[in-house]
Amino acid sequence: MSLLQFFSPAIRLRFYPPFWLMRIRVLQMDPLWRIVHIRLPLTWLSKNPGGAMFGGFQASLADPIAVLACLKLFPGCEVWTRNLQVNFIREGRTDLVLRFEISDQQITEISQAMAQRGRANPVFEYGFYDMEEQLCTVITCRVAIRPSGYIPRTRTIKSA
Repeated sequence: MSLLQFFSPAIRLRFYPPFWLMRIRVLQMDPLWRIVHIRLPLTWLSKNPGGAMFGGFQASLADPIAVLACLKLFPGCEVWTRNLQVNFIREGRTDLVLRFEISDQQITEISQAMAQRGRANPVFEYGFYDMEEQLCTVITCRVAIRPSGYIPRTRTIKSA
């Protein structure tokens, strides 16, 4: 029995080693991960030479969030990030808040795709906001959701 089970999901996420070093704070977390808001502080570690948040800190925090939410919403499935796009709109010169939300419509569409095709590749868009509520970074994340034990068709890459 793991000692971690006695802690809330928010505490476990906060103390996940890469996130612990980032000093994140979970501000809001729905039990099924439909809504997750996380504060990423601007510290001497996360600040680039220009005084703004390093993009790598943002990408590292944003990458697993959609996957973790889908793992919670679709138990028994394997989930991973297929593609992550990070679009920097403005510099983050304050702490940033990652706001991730999954709508009922998205959950229905994923469930239908799983039932019809046995897999799904949903795209989620979420963002980082500064302390003045301005959007700083747009995250577009495509995840792969597959039933446990799924065996993909293999592809070969033709060399030139």
